[in-house]
Amino acid sequence: MIDFQLQGINHIALVCKDMARTVDFYTNTLGLKLIKTIALPDGGQHFFFDVGNGDAIAFFWFPQAPAAAPGIASVNPEGLQNGNFTTAHASMNHLAFNVPLEKLEEYREKLAAKGVTATPVLHHADVPSGFVNELDENTFISSFYFFDPDGILLEFAANVRTLGDPARDVSHIPATVNSN
Repeated sequence: MIDFQLQGINHIALVCKDMARTVDFYTNTLGLKLIKTIALPDGGQHFFFDVGNGDAIAFFWFPQAPAAAPGIASVNPEGLQNGNFTTAHASMNHLAFNVPLEKLEEYREKLAAKGVTATPVLHHADVPSGFVNELDENTFISSFYFFDPDGILLEFAANVRTLGDPARDVSHIPATVNSN
């Protein structure tokens, strides 16, 4: 028996520092459509962008929001260069958008032409390092990462194969914190 009939992600809500800059990046740089705007009672705003398949990404802008905490609540851009993706518990590490595998390099070049710096295309694979240099039979996702204007780590990701094989994809015991 299924307890809940989940049908994907309705939206994920993030917080931005400047709503006009956010709207510019997500509409003009990434080409998303702004589909809903809300004025909040405290003077803030809540805007939604269509990301396809009935899903959305939303942003809050709060006039009195605390400053960003890169390296704690978000990935530190300097850490990303060293392969350090670590963020605090209950933080959002990154947001990955599904894209076609054959479009990865093209999309990376389009972002570069718009002034957005991105990582090389990475082939996430079932090997000890987690990556292979070239797409092969161990690869499950190929992707690249980049930051939005507020330092939110974004990823364009393409599934290379279907995930869910218990022998290949779901074989690790979940870690737990020792409460001693």
